[in-house]
Amino acid sequence: MSINRRDMLRQVGLGGAAALISGAALAADLPGLIGVPKPFAGEPLVPVGPVAPVAAAPAVVPAAPLGVDPALFARAKQALERHRASLRNTDKIGIVDFSKASHDPRFHVVDLASGQVTSHLVAHGRGSDVGHTGFLEQFSNAFGSNATSNGAYSTADFYQGKYGLSMKVNGLDWSNNNALARAIVVHSAWYAEADMIPLHGKLGRSEGCFAFGQRSHFDVMRELADGRLIYADKIA
Repeated sequence: MSINRRDMLRQVGLGGAAALISGAALAADLPGLIGVPKPFAGEPLVPVGPVAPVAAAPAVVPAAPLGVDPALFARAKQALERHRASLRNTDKIGIVDFSKASHDPRFHVVDLASGQVTSHLVAHGRGSDVGHTGFLEQFSNAFGSNATSNGAYSTADFYQGKYGLSMKVNGLDWSNNNALARAIVVHSAWYAEADMIPLHGKLGRSEGCFAFGQRSHFDVMRELADGRLIYADKIA
C-alpha cells in the first residue's frame, strides 16, 4: 500500500506531538530543571552583593606566663601592686613556686612586658624540709629556724660572702620581715647545682636562703637586681 505525501506529513506531525508529550512528562518529573535559564558565559552563579564581615575569634589571653601557676602568678601581681612604693623597678619579677619539689625548675623570672619566662632550680631551707624529702613542708620567719619564709621580697645590695658574690633581700610582709636580720640572701652553692639531681633526686638544703647553681645564680642576680620583687609561696 502506498502512502502519499499528505499522510506521511500527518504521521510525522503525530510523532512530533508524541515527542512533545514525552518531554512534558519528563518536565513534570524534574520541575527543578525547568524554567531555569542558563547563565551567560562569565555570569557568576552566586549573586554579587555586600559581604557581611566575619567577626574574628577573640584572642585567648593566658591567665599566667607559660610554666607559672596562674594562682601563684595572681598572688605575685597583687604583691607587686601592694609593695610598688618599696620597689625601684617593676619590669621583671621573680616567682618561686614552693609547691614543686627541688628537682624542678621552680624559680621563675618573668618579664611582665613580653611574658617571657626563664626558670631555675633553687634550694629551700633545711628547717622547711626536716626529713630532706625534696619538698618544702613548712615556712618560718623565726630566727634560728633555718627555714624558708614565704611572701614578697625586694632585692637589695650585693656583697662578698661565704659563697662569693651574693645579693641581700628585704622581707616586705609579716611572714618574712626578718629576712634581712636573718641574713636570708640570694647566693650560689654546690648543693644547688643540677648535677645533684641524677645523684640524689633532689637538691641540697640551705639555711633559708635562695641558693642556686652558679650559672643560674648570676642570671637571677642580673635580671632581678636593683629593687625588684621576688615573691615566694606554696599554693598547695
